[in-house]
Amino acid sequence: GNFVSHSLYLHTVEGVWPLPQSFTSSTERYPLNPKAFYFGYGRQSAAQQDCSVLDAAFKRYFSLIFPDYTSGSGDKPFTVEIRVDHADCDSYPNENSSERYNLSVSAGQASLNAETVWGALRGLETFSQLVYQDDFGTYFVNKTEIDDFPRFQFRGILLDTSRHYLPVQAILKTLDAMAYSKFNVFHWHIVDDPSFPYQSRTFPDLSSTGAFHPMTHIYTQSDVRRVISHARLWGIRVLPEFDSPGHTQSWGKGQSDLLTPCYRGSTPSGTFGPVNPVLPSTYQFMARLFKEVSSVFPDSYIHLGGDEVDFSCWKSNPDVRAFMQKMGFGGDFTKLEAFYMEKIVNITSALKKTSIVWQDVFDYHERIPKDTVLHIWKGTPASYKEELSRMTKAGMRVLLAAPWYINHIAYGQDWRNYYTVQPLNFSGTEEQKKLVIGGEVCMWGEYVDATNLTPRLWPRASAAAERLWSDEKQTSSVDEAFPRLQDFRCKLVRRGIRAEPLHVGHCKHEYQGV
Repeated sequence: GNFVSHSLYLHTVEGVWPLPQSFTSSTERYPLNPKAFYFGYGRQSAAQQDCSVLDAAFKRYFSLIFPDYTSGSGDKPFTVEIRVDHADCDSYPNENSSERYNLSVSAGQASLNAETVWGALRGLETFSQLVYQDDFGTYFVNKTEIDDFPRFQFRGILLDTSRHYLPVQAILKTLDAMAYSKFNVFHWHIVDDPSFPYQSRTFPDLSSTGAFHPMTHIYTQSDVRRVISHARLWGIRVLPEFDSPGHTQSWGKGQSDLLTPCYRGSTPSGTFGPVNPVLPSTYQFMARLFKEVSSVFPDSYIHLGGDEVDFSCWKSNPDVRAFMQKMGFGGDFTKLEAFYMEKIVNITSALKKTSIVWQDVFDYHERIPKDTVLHIWKGTPASYKEELSRMTKAGMRVLLAAPWYINHIAYGQDWRNYYTVQPLNFSGTEEQKKLVIGGEVCMWGEYVDATNLTPRLWPRASAAAERLWSDEKQTSSVDEAFPRLQDFRCKLVRRGIRAEPLHVGHCKHEYQGV
């Protein structure tokens, strides 16, 4: 698109975030009257009325498009007609779901065509961002043609609900905001050292002893179902992470013998380290836990963690050292970690799930199935580019998170750093580049709970959203992006999302409090 005018009527012409792949619009505009505005299914559409995903989306988007119901001047009816090729209305989005759509807006009607209902959702979001009001409150939409699809298949946000508990409501609100930026994966880092809020059917003691509070600070099975079904209606996959063998202190409270007892000399010190990799009971427990997790979470991916394992406790434990000798590992504890992770990956493979692991697992040369996805979280641009080259050269699929650790905050416009990341700027063949399936914005929870989650996440995460969705060449200028992102931030605020300001300025509709 050409970013020419920022006058009152035209500023919305380029007002879609993330920027569509191909976008032409004209100054010709059509008034919309909420009383004569309809969503409908095209005759050719595979999905028709009672399609759960789209029926729900029509209700949501009506109030997003018309936040205040002053009836405008336009009394001509306007219809948005949806046509999809596949009626997958009751399924879940998965890693192969097409999100391509095309949208054509002309007098009296908009037609939205997509291969799947998930693509139709992305198109509805785009349409909602095209509608604007003049100073008298009349709604308009300009004549527009859009053909759009995501650059990367996997566009995720990680929330950490172990360092601080996030109420279900805060998670649902985040899912809404994710859809406004076309994110499609919620990576739920649900448990970690500080707390185990996931209430397991199979092992209820894990949360009753490992959560911050056994009743108020847990996710019940029905909470988890609510999150998954809300995410589904927005076309968002829910990827659970149960990280081990490190980051598991909270697990040990409700599962005896799971963690490795640390020793001081020849006596136990009373503290515990990572999961104990030498006991058969460990793997029996993990098999049962992951069997439950894989039936609760419908997505085909499960994140197994595998990062930051502290070897000192394993080193101190005589049983672990004896096991190392027996296995011929000598003093190389990365071999022990590899042994453990391979067993866990085999458990999830047997459950027909694809594993995602943090980059540490690859760095320790573990024998893991080729379909495992590697997650890069460490390093400067120079070092993660080298990792991208190495991992894709080994034929592995990769996700990039390192440049988007959004829990780190800085004074000034740090969104610019997130925006200028180039995920494919590493040395490798075209085939290697295809193995980078996407990226993820991570919000770790040491200093984040429901009081500050939203302003810390938005609109900063939206900078990464455009990088992961849009064409890189068309979105290479931070300065051209700035007014569009400012405009988008005001849209978020108008929708009740407490997105923080990017710089000096104002929104026509300021945030009015709760």
